Amino acid sequence: MELTAQATRRSAVRDADGMAVASFILGLLGLLVLNVFLGPIAIALASVALWRGTARRGRAFLGLGLGVADLLVLVAFMQFDSTVSWNF
Repeated sequence: MELTAQATRRSAVRDADGMAVASFILGLLGLLVLNVFLGPIAIALASVALWRGTARRGRAFLGLGLGVADLLVLVAFMQFDSTVSWNF
């Protein structure tokens, strides 16, 4: 019984680590494309990873910061273009 609980805990931490890395990648990618979708997803994944106790806290915080930056970039370009989306 103890072995199963330990394996489940290890699997949960590994899942949280994966979410931290995914939030970082999606946040970084969101600076370039689809920031209206990828920014909130990066924020949500980073929040869940931190809540679950990831070992990769730095990546989770970077993903959180990049997700917020995605939304700030979107708002800045929306103000500049006076549209809901932005293009070059």
